[in-house]
Amino acid sequence: MEIERKYLVKDLPENLEQYPHKELEQAYLCTEPVVRVRREEEEYVLTYKSKGLMVREEYNLPLTREAYLHLLEKADGIVITKTRYVIPEKNNLHIELDIFHGKHSGLILAEVEFPTEEEANQYCPPDWFGEDVTLSTRYHNSNLSREKE
Repeated sequence: MEIERKYLVKDLPENLEQYPHKELEQAYLCTEPVVRVRREEEEYVLTYKSKGLMVREEYNLPLTREAYLHLLEKADGIVITKTRYVIPEKNNLHIELDIFHGKHSGLILAEVEFPTEEEANQYCPPDWFGEDVTLSTRYHNSNLSREKE
């Protein structure tokens, strides 16, 4: 089960370069339900996500590079590329800060995953976060992938 809140980002945190980051590429084979392939550096994953906003099922299966490239050709919509920074947060949480490239250049989103819905509902975001878009499907990557170049 994935329990997360998502925010637009109004200001980047100071010293962003000090945090670990990875280059991600992902594409969607299906958007209802979500079936995604993703490359994180040299790791390849197939992901299933159920419907939902803050809480939804998520299953990840490892892929070989060859399987990833084969499935990538079958994707509907655009391939999303982004840089993901992982920033420590209070209470043993972490912020995944995504800076999008290509078609969605300029879009910056922050996601925080929680162990329980109660913790998610009580979360107080840092000042550099902008609007809470957790309950909006507009910012689901699967929907962003359907926007044409």
